[in-house]
Amino acid sequence: MKLQNKVAVITGGNSGIGLGIAEEFKSEGASGVITGRNPQTLSDAQKKLNPNFLSIQCDVTKMDDLDKLYQTASNKYGKIDVLVVNAGGATFQPFNLVNETTFDNQVDLNFKGAFFTVQKALPYLNNGASIILISSIAQSKGLQTTSVYSATKAALRSLARTLSSELIEKGIRVNTISPGPIDTPIFGRVGAPAEAVEATKAQFSQYVPLKRLGTSKEIGTVAVFLASKDSSFVVGEEIQVDGGMANL
Repeated sequence: MKLQNKVAVITGGNSGIGLGIAEEFKSEGASGVITGRNPQTLSDAQKKLNPNFLSIQCDVTKMDDLDKLYQTASNKYGKIDVLVVNAGGATFQPFNLVNETTFDNQVDLNFKGAFFTVQKALPYLNNGASIILISSIAQSKGLQTTSVYSATKAALRSLARTLSSELIEKGIRVNTISPGPIDTPIFGRVGAPAEAVEATKAQFSQYVPLKRLGTSKEIGTVAVFLASKDSSFVVGEEIQVDGGMANL
């Protein structure tokens, strides 16, 4: 039980990668809070994570929501040992078609939201806490139609370095996980028929040297490593969990 008695806050923990991380944390003895914007997926996740995790509806782009999140977490659990900054989203468009609204929405969610999720957590973090930022291998590759998304994820990679330097005196470690293509419910949310969804997954798999999509559990096990004392000498690092896609 590598996270026994540890308190974790996981933003975007109601589905996909965030839920996979929460499930692995639960299996290693952690408790705490997950957040999300969708009440239904939050309720579904809560059932899977009981009794370890409390679900709180929270929009990380809203400062009042973040304040309420940490106050609620503090009232129930006390200080936080692990913060996983996972809430995010993507809109893929050719560069010349990106408008100001699309740009602002992605920057607000993926970077501004992540930035203030960490900043507002600081008074509630234990000395020696672990902060894990969920980026993407898109930040290190020149993938078409991802100009805004990739830039926001590159910002998180940079943030992990600067925060590591600023918080190191408190023993707080900041690291980044950069997933490749992961098999999550997002594939089915576009409203396409099941056959089309499977065809899309197969197409993505061809770009991965291992010829398959990753799983949320595989991201979760890496998050457990970064959250635990097993990674006590790992600071400001990026771990790519992508089946070799970024390097091969």
